[in-house]
Amino acid sequence: MPEPKADSPLSLRHAAGLLARLEARIPARPVVAFSGGVDSSVVAAIAYRAHGKHALAVTAVSPSVAQGELEGAQRVAQHIGIRHEIVRTNELARPGYVANGRDRCYFCKSELYDTLAARHPGRILLSGANQDDQGDWRPGLRAAAEHDVQHPLIDVTKDEVRELARLLDLPSANKPASPCLASRIPYGTAVDPATLAQIDRAEQAVRALGFPILRVRHMGPLGRLEVDDPAKALALEPQIVAAIIEAGYEHATIDPRPFRSGRLNVEPARPAASR
Repeated sequence: MPEPKADSPLSLRHAAGLLARLEARIPARPVVAFSGGVDSSVVAAIAYRAHGKHALAVTAVSPSVAQGELEGAQRVAQHIGIRHEIVRTNELARPGYVANGRDRCYFCKSELYDTLAARHPGRILLSGANQDDQGDWRPGLRAAAEHDVQHPLIDVTKDEVRELARLLDLPSANKPASPCLASRIPYGTAVDPATLAQIDRAEQAVRALGFPILRVRHMGPLGRLEVDDPAKALALEPQIVAAIIEAGYEHATIDPRPFRSGRLNVEPARPAASR
């Protein structure tokens, strides 16, 4: 595992102190719920620094995980050197997840933590939840509390987490967030495998056109694209619309507002029109 780099706004002295403080929080034989995103990557790196071969990172795969996420997680785990395990979860078997109420993430995380606890009884589970997560709607944290999951980064800001990832030279340091594909579906619209696959196809197609930060919001027959640079997207509107329609939507549109994480958390819940 690389030592912190010197070329960073976060001073090496502060970084060393922060890393030492975080390492002291890691219990013996930890199991990290490891998506390969920047938060869980930092937790996995810290767990490995603290406990070496006794630390384990576990990545869950299911229809709600976007294409390429598993391969990315494997690359990060290999870079860190931590033992890595892959499990399959079945949140779609949970009625609460399929119903897609505002507490959908509770059922998703319950499935994840139930699976990890069953595979590794008696071991402490760790998540990548950070300080910024406490300011958003996160029902998954309730599931974590029910499973005694620990959050080593809970008082570390997202900016600090990314800086730590850069200092540790993690491949995921600048990786955009990639939450469950169901987060693109408005609350109240049932989640099913075909819809998740359609969203994934649409996002992969738009990403290939040069938009790494995006969401395709599923509005029934309409795919509504959000990107961080709407002007750039609108300049390529014919190609983007064609790509989204090719993925299975009848219509497509580009939201003129810049991408905002969690936008569906603040928009009124409404079922999407049937396809």
